[in-house]
Amino acid sequence: MFKLTKICLMPGILIMLGLYSDKTVATNPTTSGQTSANENKQKSEANSITIDFSKYEIGKLPDGFSTAVTDGGQGGKWEIVDANNTKVLAQTNTDETDGRFPLCIYDMVSIKNVEVSTDFMAVAGKVDQAAGLVVRYKDKDNYYITRANALEDNIRLYKVESGKRKQIADATAKVTSGTWHNLKLEIKGTHLKVFYDGKSIIDTNDATFQNAGKVGFWTKADSVTYFKNLKIEN
Repeated sequence: MFKLTKICLMPGILIMLGLYSDKTVATNPTTSGQTSANENKQKSEANSITIDFSKYEIGKLPDGFSTAVTDGGQGGKWEIVDANNTKVLAQTNTDETDGRFPLCIYDMVSIKNVEVSTDFMAVAGKVDQAAGLVVRYKDKDNYYITRANALEDNIRLYKVESGKRKQIADATAKVTSGTWHNLKLEIKGTHLKVFYDGKSIIDTNDATFQNAGKVGFWTKADSVTYFKNLKIEN
């Protein structure tokens, strides 16, 4: 008679076989446009997601994103454009309303403690030339945002609460229009850190928003701004 033997495969072996992963990754929506409970859980716990806009169609908003605007003025025009043979996400509406904050939100994750970063270029704008990153986004009137401004040569950290923007901290930095720069916002608990071109320039605390939220991009007024990618880590 044959003797049945129980075999326990170690995670390393399972990885080799493609049956095990120690990371949870985001998945695409089902064909019906809905996601299963398990997929939603995966997206809320994603360890690392990098969105490269070079694969998307010019003139379109990338899959998984939605747009909004805080305060007044026209909504933003967020679309893929060709920037010197590189496809990037751009905000191209030049409405000069000073209190206008166009948003482009990635709807596929909701994370509390997160590091979000992007490569951006300030292209044009008479009122502003701003590029921003959003975390713990609840809705268009409630979120944290850090932004770099090429007309002011500074980086600022804000909270937008009930539609009102309030500065938390700022730092002086040379933000050159027409040049690619890197911006990163890290939040863990009540601790927020901002990095510009790899250097930590803001380190502070705020307890206004303590629940998980979405992440995304932000601009101001007539800013025409390019974003090359979006990296999300937790």
